[in-house]
Amino acid sequence: METEFPEADRGAGKSAGQNGTQTDAVIIESRGPRLSQIPLRIIIPNIITVLAICAGLTGIRLAFENRFELAVMMVLIAAFLDGLDGRVARMMKGSSKFGAQMDSLADIVNFGVAPALVLYSFMLDQARSFGWTAALLYAIACCLRLARFNVMTEDPNRPAWQNNYFIGVPAPAGAMLVLLPVYLGFLGLVPTRNLAFIASAFTVLIAFLLVSRLPVYNGKTAGSYIRRDLVAPLILCVVIYVGLLTSYTWYTLTVTAIAYTFIIPVSWIAWNRCEASEKCAGSATAPAPDEPDSII
Repeated sequence: METEFPEADRGAGKSAGQNGTQTDAVIIESRGPRLSQIPLRIIIPNIITVLAICAGLTGIRLAFENRFELAVMMVLIAAFLDGLDGRVARMMKGSSKFGAQMDSLADIVNFGVAPALVLYSFMLDQARSFGWTAALLYAIACCLRLARFNVMTEDPNRPAWQNNYFIGVPAPAGAMLVLLPVYLGFLGLVPTRNLAFIASAFTVLIAFLLVSRLPVYNGKTAGSYIRRDLVAPLILCVVIYVGLLTSYTWYTLTVTAIAYTFIIPVSWIAWNRCEASEKCAGSATAPAPDEPDSII
């Protein structure tokens, strides 16, 4: 049956079809991409992140079974996988918002919950409620530190030189530091009630360092290239460190944790110098004291 205005009807149908298509596109976009549209290069980094979570959770289980050496090793494996997934994503150009959120959740488990529970099962439980409170404070501080990191990376007004520093001790380093009493226990330090209280205070200190405003150098100014004459010594140092780590694991981790603490004051001094230079540069371009802007 023909209508009185066929052209108008066709136009209305076309318009309705376009509106329907646009609405469907908005709904699909709000729900994220379909599974058939996700490339493999995006899935692989997320698989590595999931494996890191599995390693951290397995470390918790091993700690409950009093297999503490394996528990710490699983936490270290989780830290290795955590550092690997981001690099694989950038190398394969598979970065995504979903992967970034997954990585943050993995960090909370691997560097917040797992080290706290491993340390509590190993030593802090002898301090009873005080030890459990210290473990809670560390886990919550790790969550707060990661949340602040995610917010700061989205700040467009942050000076470029500040990207060379973390604000507060990063979560992986915090996990390495907070497990220092466990390393010492493997070296022969017998966990006692008094040591449990000391370890609890140490755990609270690391929690404070996580949420503090202390700048910590992140090594980004080292760049992607090194001098030709430094390649062989660098490879040799890496081989020596890996050899020590595999042969004298707990001694090496203890020395590494203690050495890392010296980075904090050095980073703070370097930060203050950069901040002073920025202020001097700003004052050089500021208006003269007799101008109206300077009075305001």
